[in-house]
Amino acid sequence: MSSSQESALPSYETDISQTSKLIRKSKESPFVPVGMAGLIAVVGYGLYKLKHRGNTKMSVHLIHMRVAAQGFVVGAMTCGVLYSMYREYLAKPKE
Repeated sequence: MSSSQESALPSYETDISQTSKLIRKSKESPFVPVGMAGLIAVVGYGLYKLKHRGNTKMSVHLIHMRVAAQGFVVGAMTCGVLYSMYREYLAKPKE
């Protein structure tokens, strides 16, 4: 195999960092960081309350925290979809 041929692997842009990618995605859909922050908040709260759960079984506590985290993320996704529909259909300037 000669070195003049292109490699079989795709080349990726090295100048785009993960931070710039996250900032670009956040500008396109602002509810993605809200969902991620909510997920982290629910997980943090769940870990904090894990110590003070009383007589509640561990499995029940974990199920409640999972449902809370999923509910927050689904809510953020729903708000993001509604926001994008508003931008596309209602806030779009008339031509």
